[in-house]
Amino acid sequence: MREQFYYGHGKLLLTGEYFILDGAHSVALPTNLGQTLSVKYERSNTPKLFWKSYDSTGKCWFEAEYDLWRFNCIDNESEEALVLQKILREARNQNIHFLRDEVDVKVETRLEFPLGWGLGSSSTLIYNIAQWAYVSPFDLLKKTFGGSGYDIACAQSVGPITYEIKSSGPRWEACEFNPHFRNNIYFVYLNRKQNTRESIERYRELVKDKEYIDKMCDKISRISQTMMESIDFKEFEQLVFEHENIVSSALDLPRIKESHFSDYWGAVKSLGAWGGDFVLVTSDKTHEETKEYFKTRGFSQILSFDELILQRPLKDNLDKSFEKVSHESAGLLN
Repeated sequence: MREQFYYGHGKLLLTGEYFILDGAHSVALPTNLGQTLSVKYERSNTPKLFWKSYDSTGKCWFEAEYDLWRFNCIDNESEEALVLQKILREARNQNIHFLRDEVDVKVETRLEFPLGWGLGSSSTLIYNIAQWAYVSPFDLLKKTFGGSGYDIACAQSVGPITYEIKSSGPRWEACEFNPHFRNNIYFVYLNRKQNTRESIERYRELVKDKEYIDKMCDKISRISQTMMESIDFKEFEQLVFEHENIVSSALDLPRIKESHFSDYWGAVKSLGAWGGDFVLVTSDKTHEETKEYFKTRGFSQILSFDELILQRPLKDNLDKSFEKVSHESAGLLN
């Protein structure tokens, strides 16, 4: 029995939020937690694809069978089964040789983070399938879920990156974001998953003036650069405040600190789509005091910087500059 194995890292978007869609220079953070995809093949006269997905507790949360001719669903036509069908068909469309052998194919995916955390269950799936099918993950994303593509870049990166969308396509580079005050940075899960697509639609409806967009992108790009270079904890908190104000004004929504944590002593920043998933918080108090504040308000899932954020191994820092451009991905957002 032949077996293949693929892995993609999860993601958090430190800066950029919606303005990453319009070219803002943003900072993205791959996570220590990701998703695996394993594939086994067995000879068969009636080839089928058997798919099982497991959550971070080891529970099978999704199971389906497909024929290998058109990836028609055999025993499950749930929303999840049809989404996977769309991805598989698009992978075949981009590589006509994908899964053409007379074999049974058994696939298992395993998440290392809870399904509702919003760390990239979809993007790591796209990345892993693209590697398996030998197609561009950016093109596969474009034809299925859409989006900026920063999460695809994170899936294959081994440390923090800067990311921006150019006319030629997405561009990203390794960067340093491992501040000496990282022990004062935490990530708090807000107990609900945000629908990114709906959030993007709201942004597109509200923010249409190109001159305004360009101005805000310039401001966010400056904040991104300054955040990476910051060695002062208070300066970092001020940058968080400025970034939150920009997005709050654009979306006509209150900052997350105002709506949920108005009496909190540190800075609070939404990450990615506003209203759900994780927030970044800063604290100059003890680990125990910080956790207790959020736990008493019903937010018990609090992770430290080192627990969640993937950092590039020291040996790789000797040559940390790289750039990947997909010219065919320029239309990702169209």
